[in-house]
Amino acid sequence: MKVGLFIPCYINQLYPQVGIATLELLEKLGVEVVYPMGQTCCGQPLGNSGYEDDSKGICQLFVENFKEFDYIVGPSGSCVYHVKKHFDILEQTDDVKRVRKNTYELCQFIYEVLGKTDLGASFPHKVGIHKSCHGLRGLRLGSCSERMDAHYSTEENLLKEVKGLELKTLNRVDECCGFGGTFSVFEEAISVKMGKDRIQDHLDSDVEVVTGADHSCLMHLEGLINRNKQPLKVMHIAEILNSSI
Repeated sequence: MKVGLFIPCYINQLYPQVGIATLELLEKLGVEVVYPMGQTCCGQPLGNSGYEDDSKGICQLFVENFKEFDYIVGPSGSCVYHVKKHFDILEQTDDVKRVRKNTYELCQFIYEVLGKTDLGASFPHKVGIHKSCHGLRGLRLGSCSERMDAHYSTEENLLKEVKGLELKTLNRVDECCGFGGTFSVFEEAISVKMGKDRIQDHLDSDVEVVTGADHSCLMHLEGLINRNKQPLKVMHIAEILNSSI
């Protein structure tokens, strides 16, 4: 299969190591990966701020960049969710439908499409998962605590196979971190308090490394951790799954 690598703008600008880890991980799994150089934003920031109509050009450019691939894979649940669920603002051509259908979050692609769990990774640390709202409740990467479903988690399934990794259980397993994109700008005080609550849960659960499939949420938590000089490290799940410590 031929995969188009979708790297969200904030990862490209601020966390390039996450993009590199995603590429290396997919190549280890025998996937042919291409990075379209013309790719830009998926349009989510405009959409979240109420300017969906203004984002049509960006969304259409995304389709043009990725329409020839068997799958489109990105290390961001929120961006992938935007492509799959909010590209209905475009005329639903065959290209648009195909791109929406074949766009996957990284963990979802590895687990559901490739059928892999043990990726040969090694990471001897105590790890807590932050399950982002878009990934969990949008893409259904796992069961939600507010529903009476049987427990499952794509991220847990992959991390449990990592050699030496101790997966810690949080007290509030899938609570929002408070980031919410522009919510953290317009409702700063609430956003910060929610983020601090999530961080304290990880500290109380004896976590060393906070991970997740959405680096926008992790960026929010990392900023609070660094400002408060707390003993936690933040890493995207792609970095852990690609690790061989």
